[in-house]
Amino acid sequence: MAVPSVVRTPFIPHTGRVTAEIIDGKAIAAEVRAELVPRIETLGERGVTPGLAFVLVGENPASVTYVRGKERDCAQVGIATETVRMRADATQQQVIDVVQELNADPKWHGVLVQLPLPDHMDEETVIASVDPDKDVDGIHPQSMGKLMRGLPTYLGATPHGVLQLLLRSGHPPDGKHVVVCGRSSLVGRPLAVLLAQKREGANATVTVCHTGTRELGEFTRQADIVVSAMGRAGTIKADMVREGVVVIDVGTNPIPDETKKSGQRLVGDVDFDAVKEKAVAITPVPGGVGPMTRAMLLWNTVLAAEGGPRS
Repeated sequence: MAVPSVVRTPFIPHTGRVTAEIIDGKAIAAEVRAELVPRIETLGERGVTPGLAFVLVGENPASVTYVRGKERDCAQVGIATETVRMRADATQQQVIDVVQELNADPKWHGVLVQLPLPDHMDEETVIASVDPDKDVDGIHPQSMGKLMRGLPTYLGATPHGVLQLLLRSGHPPDGKHVVVCGRSSLVGRPLAVLLAQKREGANATVTVCHTGTRELGEFTRQADIVVSAMGRAGTIKADMVREGVVVIDVGTNPIPDETKKSGQRLVGDVDFDAVKEKAVAITPVPGGVGPMTRAMLLWNTVLAAEGGPRS
């Protein structure tokens, strides 16, 4: 697949250091959404409207905000949506029953259960209740297994978003050493598998580190590309990366900020101000990976409406 280029700010060497290109996730996500519009129009000519249904359990403020953002994105490109809102004290079986109703409704090509779920529910059981053919979040065990085997499948929205950020900003991982910091089943592990696949746009040598890694900097200093998804603010510092590295920051960590109405602001895993003086390119938080995660969810929904992943 040809990957459109985006306008990038060049880095300028000065006193032995570089000023990093800021990889604009908002702009690249807008590019992805624009590419989806003609595909959605083509589906419309066949009488098909891509549809994405959300299941939102409880009133977790972050989850409510995420779902609203996803609904807006869908409306922008012409994807139909519906959000089934359930009380936080709903039983696990009640949630599964709703998921199965959505599975059976041909109007919905994608079904997404917004995580996290309340503590009394087993997330893995609920996730497994989603029809794999409608798993546009790419987190069903079947989707994960196909990814591991290199078979056509829905890619996780965040791992796929990270890959697209690298490709579309002119920093393909082919032949590079990528250090992935984080081993979660949602980001770190599937991203490592995706980057290491034997195909154009991947073919990276991948090292996976995590919170139990001793001397993390010994590994990150070897990297051409560092992806941090550890969920710890300020984990990646300037002395932990080499000059000219590409840094993708997946972290979204709230920290106190009295200047904000909410009393807090979001930062990544990376010490942004210091690391950008050594990196050739870096994503901001917010405005980096987050918009791409939502864009790739739309990508998967359109793909589902078109008949699903194919080789």
